[in-house]
Amino acid sequence: MQKFQRRAFLQAGFLSSAVIVMNGCSVFGVTTSRDTIKVLQNDLFPQAKELGINTSDYIGIVLKHSRITREDKEYLKKGVKWLNEYAVEMYKKQYTKLLHDERQKVLEGFSKESWGESWLDTVLRYTFEACFGDPIYGANNNKAGWNWLAFSGGEPRPTKVYL
Repeated sequence: MQKFQRRAFLQAGFLSSAVIVMNGCSVFGVTTSRDTIKVLQNDLFPQAKELGINTSDYIGIVLKHSRITREDKEYLKKGVKWLNEYAVEMYKKQYTKLLHDERQKVLEGFSKESWGESWLDTVLRYTFEACFGDPIYGANNNKAGWNWLAFSGGEPRPTKVYL
């Protein structure tokens, strides 16, 4: 029973867990996965923030879904670590501590790696899902993403959250 509770706690706390970024043998800094993903999503699709769409919370909701495999959750977590390591390699700073232009250069280089491109694609797909999914899931507030696209939504709409 204790093993199950510990596993559930670790799975539920993914986005609030800290990522320790190393510089040589000493700790260079600590940032949360949630902070990194929030900044990254804004860099990848800034319109979401302008529209008031809460993309980072949406990933948190999705990651609690029982149909998301542990491997997929672990992949997102590792990607945050990779991105921060890449930023430290380039600028000796965590991704969230970089200036906008520096983050763009990190993303440019990171995306040229096959694993980096694949991970960014995954994050961007979740970002678009948050932006253009049904408002019942809590991210596309006031149908902001739909209104931005002049889309009226599919019918019938969900009556309950399936996450």
